[in-house]
Amino acid sequence: MNIEHIELQQHGDSRGMLIALEQTRNVPFEIRRVYYLFATGESVRRGQHAHRHLNQLAVAVRGSVTFLLDDGEGPAEVVLDDPTRGLLLGRMIWRELYDFSPDCVLMVLADQLYDPADYITDYDAFLREVHGEEALACLAR
Repeated sequence: MNIEHIELQQHGDSRGMLIALEQTRNVPFEIRRVYYLFATGESVRRGQHAHRHLNQLAVAVRGSVTFLLDDGEGPAEVVLDDPTRGLLLGRMIWRELYDFSPDCVLMVLADQLYDPADYITDYDAFLREVHGEEALACLAR
């Protein structure tokens, strides 16, 4: 699985630091929605879904969180714990979030508005859909 991190350029001086997020500059898509997670309990697991069309950029603005990512070929674990690095989450990637630090603030930028029809919330259904798409692509060649 190709896991892509986006390095976010920081600017600052003795007064503090600043990172600007700009669509099509350091965010590789048009930003249509921004949300953030905070005050998440230590034993809580979030996510547990994939998106059919949505692309996202996740940034741990504060603290840390672990992502379990799966493209249908096997899982990979990624820890976000640096506000100068974003994690690009493309379409058809199963994601689960856990091990939130008590101070974690996770900001997510998305290229689409919220659409419940875009979610796949059953892992087995995700696997069937992702492998079905791969089989159709092979037949089209």
